[in-house]
Formats: sequence, structure tokens, C-alpha cells
Amino acid sequence: MMWKTAAFSGWGRLPYGTSEATRPERFSQLRAAMTGSGPGSLIARGLGRSYGDCAVNEGGRLVMTERLDRLVAFDAESGEVVVEAGISLRSLLDVFLPRGLMVPVCPGTAYVTVGGAIANDVHGKNHEKDGAFGAHVAWFELMLPSGEIVRVSRDSDPALFDATVGGIGLTGIIVTACLRLARVPSNALIVRERPVPDLDALLARLHEEVGATYSVAWFDALASDGNLGRGIVETATPSPTDIRVKKRSPKSLPVTPPSLVLNPLSVRAFNALYRARVPAAGRESLRGYDAFLFPLDSLLGWNRMYGKRGFRQFQSIVPAAALVPLLERIRESRAGSFLAVLKAMGPAGTGMLSFPMPGYGVALDFPNKPGIVELLGDLERITLDHGGRVYLAKDSCLSPQGFAAMYRRLPAFLDVLERVDPQRRLGSSMSRRLAIRGGAP
Repeated sequence: MMWKTAAFSGWGRLPYGTSEATRPERFSQLRAAMTGSGPGSLIARGLGRSYGDCAVNEGGRLVMTERLDRLVAFDAESGEVVVEAGISLRSLLDVFLPRGLMVPVCPGTAYVTVGGAIANDVHGKNHEKDGAFGAHVAWFELMLPSGEIVRVSRDSDPALFDATVGGIGLTGIIVTACLRLARVPSNALIVRERPVPDLDALLARLHEEVGATYSVAWFDALASDGNLGRGIVETATPSPTDIRVKKRSPKSLPVTPPSLVLNPLSVRAFNALYRARVPAAGRESLRGYDAFLFPLDSLLGWNRMYGKRGFRQFQSIVPAAALVPLLERIRESRAGSFLAVLKAMGPAGTGMLSFPMPGYGVALDFPNKPGIVELLGDLERITLDHGGRVYLAKDSCLSPQGFAAMYRRLPAFLDVLERVDPQRRLGSSMSRRLAIRGGAP
């Protein structure tokens, strides 16, 4: 195996960690990487879209999985597809959407691997209706730290299945997976956008269209007291007919702008323009799945917009009672965030460390600057006080105590790790930061 030492970060461009990395193209090479010797622990890394440090391994090793990306089998009658876990959702959509089949759950970008989607049990704008990604996985094959490959389903080994779905890569490396694709009538959605003046109206609108497949709200994080939670609610249902979708040619951010470009003044101006684009009476339009589900994918490298210092995302699920204190603390900070999203979440999945649970998902990006870590600490406390939890795929600041209190199935998860990885070969910067195995390996 060829190993190369390089610096890696999460999508938020922090924290950086120097690791030995290899990029296998065959399972035999993957096994050699898994069982070979080297510095520190090892963790899989897909397309690097996890924001924090769950796919960063300072002082250890990384196995890059994006070349293990083959389509293995497809059953047109059932809609089940078997793929190598390094394949991206982008590739699946390009192949199957023109055939009337849709990846059932998509996060905010299509540039994630199937393995990463399982390991983070990602959710989308349809979680209230369709659950998280793991709910649509029939089985997966997992390479254990010993090099053995085992096929795991809910029936064959429910504990290992539930520890791997949302388990941030700590049970092994997913090598293949069987997904159930969803049938859709066309390549488009009927999208309805409605401006709302405050939080009460926002929550009412989110639940108003019971039949909608997708729902999401953007809110103005700088809005004052009487307008707290004002924003725009978007809902979408499948269109019965196709539309002509011009193939998107993503643009790249040409330079990394200075961090000072993002400040309360520029964010306030952006929020006013973004809010004004939707008429007071709302509007309805036909939109391709890509444009609705992945608006940020049209600008490759958008994470550079936050400058060289990068950014931190806060994403948690809380009950409605926690929204006012969360939003007030965010507004008081004047930290500013272009991305401020709220979603209604459905039932919890079975994953031991899965993020989704009933409540409301709140997500904001903050430029990384003095005071942000303290702000995220306050938001963690509010989340914890209300029985919520922080999303590990987006996190870079959660405390070990907060993590253990939020993820109450951690003892069962640790039992599985002791069974499949007694020598503690797998680990990441996140697993050490959160002291998941007592700070080691």
C-alpha cells in the first residue's frame, strides 16, 4: 500500500490534522490498509463533507474510500441497488433519477458517499415523512478491524447494524450496501415558498401541508424581538410531469475571501435581499430535484467563503420550547450566519448514535472567530437542558460530558466496539475529543 502524509480538515476547514492516507481501489488493498501497521488509529474518509473532525485523524491514518465506487447489482422490480460504499449520491442520482428512481434520503449535498451517509445516518428535508438514511438500508458489508468482511442486517446482527448506522465509522469500514430506492413520477418537484413574519407562523407553515414530501425553513438569525424566527418556509411535492432541466455546471469560488467579508452588516444585507425575493403572498414553481435539494452544490468549494479561518456549524434537534432561547442567544451574539435553517423532524431511527429524533432541527454556520466556541458552548447547554442533541457530522465543539448526556445509548455502543474492535484500532480526532473510548486510541 502507498501511504502519503498530508494535512486534512473537515468541510468547515478546521481543525487540521496531519495523517498518513491511502486510497485503495480494491478490497484486498483495503484489507491490507486495515490490518497493516502504522502510526496511531485508522478511520475511513469519503468525500470530506463532514464539517468537523469525525473523518480527521491527527497523528493516525486515513483510508480514502472514493475509488471503491462501483455499482454491483440492481433489481428493477424492487428498486434495490447494491453498491460499493465509496460511490457518491451524485453518481446514484445521475444513473437512477432519469429512470424514475430517487435516493430516498438526501442531505444538503449530493457529494457524499453511501458509506458516509450510513456512518452519519444523514437526514434530509423529508425526515418527518421518510426518516433518515439508515431506514432505507437493507444490509451492508462491513470490514472489521480484523480484516474480516461480514454482511450485517437488522436480522443477522441488530446490535452491530444499529452501532454502525450513525456510528461515525468506529465499528469498521463499510464496503458495500444494499439500498432501497424510492420511485418518483418525474424529475421535478412542485415547490411552494411562503414568507412568515415570526416563529409561530414559521412552525405553523411547516406543518400546514401535511401531504408535502419535503419541508424546510430559512430564518433571519439577526431578526429583532418582534420578528424572531421570521423567514421563508419551503415545501415540495413530486410533480406528475418532467421538466426540462438544464444540466448544472457548478462554478468554483475563485479565491478565498478575507474573513472580514462576513460581518453583521453583510449578513443583514443578505438576509434582507433573500427575504425580499419571495412575494408577500408566496409563490409556486416547478424545480428539479437538484436545485431544490442541493442549492449549495452549484458553487463548488463554497466553504472557502468563510475565509482561511474556516467556519463552525451548530446543528441540534430540540423541542419547540427551546427554539426561543436558542434563537435569542444566536441573535444576541451578532455572530451572523447566511445559513440558518429549521426543519421538522420525525421519529428517531434505531442507530445507537443516530442524530435524528422528534423535534426541530436548527442549523447555522458561524465564521470561526473569537467568541464562537463560547457561543457554541451556550447553545450546547440550551440544547442539553431541553433534552436535545447535537449532530456529530457537523460538530467541532461538543464537550465529552454533553455528548454522553445527549447520546444515551452510548453504553450499548461501547459494548459493540469492545466486541468488534477490542484492540482499539479504529479512532478519529472526534472519537478522542469526545472521549468515546476514554480518550483512546
